[in-house]
Amino acid sequence: MTVKRIGHRYIDAASGKTLDVWFPRANTQIARSCLAQKVGLISSDFVEIELEIDGAPKTIEDAYLRLHLLSEGTVQPNCINLTGIFGLLTNVAWTSAGPVLPNKVDELRGAIANEHHHLSITSIDKFPRMTDYVIPEGVRIGDADRVRLGAHLAAGSTVMHEGFVNFNAGTLGSSMVEGRISQGVVVGDGSDIGGGASTMGTLSGGGKSINAIGKNSMVGANAGIGISLGDDCIVEAGLYITAGTKVKTPDGEVVSARQLSGMNGLLFRRNSQTGSVEAIVADSSKWGGLNASLHNND
Repeated sequence: MTVKRIGHRYIDAASGKTLDVWFPRANTQIARSCLAQKVGLISSDFVEIELEIDGAPKTIEDAYLRLHLLSEGTVQPNCINLTGIFGLLTNVAWTSAGPVLPNKVDELRGAIANEHHHLSITSIDKFPRMTDYVIPEGVRIGDADRVRLGAHLAAGSTVMHEGFVNFNAGTLGSSMVEGRISQGVVVGDGSDIGGGASTMGTLSGGGKSINAIGKNSMVGANAGIGISLGDDCIVEAGLYITAGTKVKTPDGEVVSARQLSGMNGLLFRRNSQTGSVEAIVADSSKWGGLNASLHNND
C-alpha cells in the first residue's frame, strides 16, 4: 500500500531539525501558526511525503505520516512498518506556544513575555498527544495527554481519565479503556480494560511477542496480562498473568499460561483458599455482558 500526503512541518530555526509534521485529512496545504514561530524560534513549511507502508520509515516526516495513518484508522496496529521510529523522532517540549527543543523552553518563555501568555508544557517526549493532530470519530477521551499520536481508537471506544493508549496499539471496536494498552496490543470489539489494568506490550517486557485481547472480554481492575486473551474471556481483578504463570486448567492439568494464550471462553482467577491460579470455562450467560450504555459516544 502506497500513501502520498501533504503535511505542514515545524522546524527548529537554529538547527534545522524537524520537530513535527501535521498531515490534515483533507490532504491540502493548511498552515498552522504558534507563538514559537512568531518569535522566530521555529519555522514552518509544507512537505509532500510518499511512502510504502511495508518499508521501514526513513525520515521524521515519513514517521509522522505513519503515526497519522494509525490514528486516522487507515491502518491497524502491527500492519505498518515502524522499525527504527524511535531513532528518527526528535525529543520535543510540547508547549502551549508550539513545539520547541527542550533546551529552548527558557528562551521561548522570555521571548513571549509580552504576549500575555502563560506558558505550559504538556510533555517532553518524542510522541505528541494524538488529539493535537487527529480526532477519531465516535470516541471519548477523558485525558488527552494519555493517548499518544499513533494510537488507534475505533468508533465507540472510550478512554477514561486513567486510561492510556500507546502508539501502534488500541481498539478495534467499542471498548472501555480504564487501564493501559501498551505498544503493539490490540483490543477487540466489546472488550473492557478495567481501572489500573495492564497489558504487556513489546516495549514493556513483552519482547517480540505481540499480545491481543479478543471480543467481549474483560481484564478486571488492577489485573494484567502477558498473554493474549481470546473471545469471551475474563481476568479477575488484581490477577496478573505472565506467560510463565502456572495455571490449573479446567481438566486439572497445570500448564504455563502461554499454552492458553488466545483461547476463547476462559475465566482466569486465583483460588482464594489455595492461592493457585485457575482457568475455568466462562459462562457468558451468567456474566451479564458489558454495559452497552458506556459505549454510546453520540
